[in-house]
Amino acid sequence: MTLFDLPLSELWKYLPEREEPKDFDDFWKETLEESRKYPLDPVFEKVDFGLKLVETYDVTFSGYKGQRIKAWLIVPKDRKDNLPGIVEYIGYGGGRSFAYDFLLWANMGVAHLVMDTRGQGSSWSPGDTPDYDDAPFYPEYPGFMTRGILDPKKYYYRRVFTDAVRAVETLLSFPQVDKNRVGITGGSQGGGITLAVVGLSTYIGIDLKIAMPDVPFLCHYRRAVEITDGYPYQEIVQYLKTHRDHEEQVFKTLSYFDGVNFSARAKAKALFSVGLMDMICPPSTVFAAYNHYRGEKDIKIYPFNGHEGGGTFHTYEKMKFVKKYLIG
Repeated sequence: MTLFDLPLSELWKYLPEREEPKDFDDFWKETLEESRKYPLDPVFEKVDFGLKLVETYDVTFSGYKGQRIKAWLIVPKDRKDNLPGIVEYIGYGGGRSFAYDFLLWANMGVAHLVMDTRGQGSSWSPGDTPDYDDAPFYPEYPGFMTRGILDPKKYYYRRVFTDAVRAVETLLSFPQVDKNRVGITGGSQGGGITLAVVGLSTYIGIDLKIAMPDVPFLCHYRRAVEITDGYPYQEIVQYLKTHRDHEEQVFKTLSYFDGVNFSARAKAKALFSVGLMDMICPPSTVFAAYNHYRGEKDIKIYPFNGHEGGGTFHTYEKMKFVKKYLIG
């Protein structure tokens, strides 16, 4: 694998014009308002995995249009009120797995909610939440990138991003979480969801303290499909190879779900990561989101890494970031 994207000196300056529909804000305000009419109704059911230092809860809450979404909550067993909190979103194809796979943040004294991703969880980690809507879907290429892609209101990530905002509300509803010290994180797809939530939270008055998108997916779609043969972006390419007449509508739909546009609305302090040899989420797509990010920000760059990014080295960077800005 070799460097295939822009050189780093150009990435720092890469600020592409955003493809943003005129009704972007109205679309998302109406989407969130519609789903927030349904009671959140969070259920925290304690589950005993035999862990001595943390408590784990099987969580269910109302996401998009009140549809029930699964999650885990992991909290320190020896705790007091006013815990800082983190919501984590999962990479493409994965589900919430089991709570004992997510022990880091609770061992730093943080309440940690891990959201299941609807319809996913059969590629590399198990999930439990179905995907459904109130209308049929158009034909799609296998995967999730083209599910409902001819209509922004039916597009798959409209439901996922709404679930993700409601996941933050669910963590905030836990009695011992400090509402002023909550952050979000995720890698790849989870990084793209993180950017969506940090932008969308501004519409409903959620004041996120930090956001940590790792090698984020779902950014700068048009460039991504032009420069990488990697999946999942190739799902869009393969769809358009067959549906040659749908190109305009496809990119119009995707413009409502672009991390670059959410970044332009973000306020939380952010820590990004990027691998300069990443052929799944090309560096220029990450820097497009980073350079448009409105809030205070930093990015850790891993020149010789692909989509794994900084791996365990970057985990330590995130630990230091959380300790400084969330735990205090």
